[in-house]
Order: sequence, then C-alpha cells, then structure tokens
Amino acid sequence: MRPSEKLRTLLAQPGMIIMPAIWDGLTAKLTYEAGFKTAFMSGSCVSAARLGGPDLDLIAVGEMQDAFNQIRGAAPDLLVLADADHGYGNAMNVQRTVRAYGRAGAAAILIEDKITPRALTSAGKPTLSREEAQMKIRAAVEAAKESGILVMARTDCRPTLGIDEAVARIEMFADEGADILFLDSPADNDEIKRAIAAAKGKPSFVVLSPGAPRATPGQKEAEELGFKIATYPTAMLSPVVGAIREGLEALKAGNAEANSALEPSELRDALGYDDYETQAARFII
Repeated sequence: MRPSEKLRTLLAQPGMIIMPAIWDGLTAKLTYEAGFKTAFMSGSCVSAARLGGPDLDLIAVGEMQDAFNQIRGAAPDLLVLADADHGYGNAMNVQRTVRAYGRAGAAAILIEDKITPRALTSAGKPTLSREEAQMKIRAAVEAAKESGILVMARTDCRPTLGIDEAVARIEMFADEGADILFLDSPADNDEIKRAIAAAKGKPSFVVLSPGAPRATPGQKEAEELGFKIATYPTAMLSPVVGAIREGLEALKAGNAEANSALEPSELRDALGYDDYETQAARFII
C-alpha cells in the first residue's frame, strides 16, 4: 500500500491526528520510535536547521527535497506530509514539485497561495489572486494523480484580504479536489468554524504551536472544533535550541556536558549503534 493510501486510511478513522514537525533523519527516526505514524516536514524547521535562520522563503526546493530524502531514509514507514511552500514557481513548477515528492514517497504535500518571490520584508503574507491560486491547486491535484499523493491546499490571505476571501478560497480549493484544507491565521473560533465548514467534510489542518498572531486552541478544543490534523512546529525545535545553548554554556563553564545530557549508553541506543552491529554482522566473513 502506498504512503498516500495509508494516510487516507488513517484520516478515515475517528479522532484527530497529531503530526510532529520534523526536519531531518534524527527527528524522523525518534518520532517514529515514539509511536507516531505520521509527521509534518515543516519548512520553518528545515529553514532553522539548514540555514540557521527564519522561515522567509529563503530555503530552496533542492534543500527541502534533500531533507525529505534524509527523513525517508531514516524512517521509511513514517507517513510524511511535505511542506512544499508555494510550489517554487508557477503552476508548471507546482506540477514538477508534486510529482517529485510523490515519486520520493511523500504521503501528502502542502501547496500555498503566497506570492513568490517574497517582498523584502518579514511583515505580511501577500498572496496570489484567487484565479492564480486556483490554477496552482488545480495543477497540483492533476499532478498528484500520478502517485496518489494527497494535496493539502493552504491559504495565507486572511491577514491581508480578510476572512470572507479566505473562506471562499478554502471552498474553491475543496471544489478543485484538494484532499486537506488549511486556513492560516484565523482570528477566532468563529473564523475557524467557517473555514472548516467551507472544506465540505474534507480534513482541516491546524498549527497549534503558541506565539503567532492567530487563534490557537488547545488540542482537545481543536478536535471539538472539527480539525482533523494538528502540528506543533516549535514543539521539538524550541527545546533543541535550548538544549544546544545549554550544552554550549556547559562547555564555557568548563564542564563536559549539560545537566540535561543523555547518558552515553542512552545516546548510543537512540542513534542505533546496536542495530548497526546486528545488521553488519550478516556481512562479516
């Protein structure tokens, strides 16, 4: 069964699906070992890990696809929703991007309606016209037929064009055949309910990490509102940044490691040394 078919099966089951936000082989491996069947390859997390910088469309398609290949190699059974940003160009670029992720084994792919290239500011999220956005999602859905990869359509137009336009785009994307819908930056629960209704029974996706200027319900409330998939982009990234800083401070203080460091045997186990020895033993002459 293809990854996309496995994800469809999960989506048909009751309850909300939590997709931890991952960015490399290690985060994918640990996520799968923790019992999660699915994960979200987050563009913000990949940008942080690769560039040491913010998620402002600086990451390139090759870097994102390389990150996905690392994830797939480390956790081949993990069902991954791949963040493909704006598709890296026009509708034809979108098709190439969708086909590439489908062939590589992604279960689903995110395509958004933000304008590219981005204006030289971190403020705001200018979006394409409704007609251009429609063609991008139409192109993505068409290209997805090759592999069966699910298409998640995201609109970022709420802050600049208002909730009425955002809801209209969600409804339009659902009509175009998008499998999962995502309204970014809802202001309150009423807006959330409108967007979920506009999805016409198709799964809705939500970001539940705190800190951004948007309505951020708790996990239980999000499920009650009707969300099917939730992710937390800072849930692992923020503690990792904190742990790295703690480790560096420990070295500056003359210590070998921070108090939060794993025992050496626990770290070796997490990295799979024993599994390597077991596998390699089959080839020793």
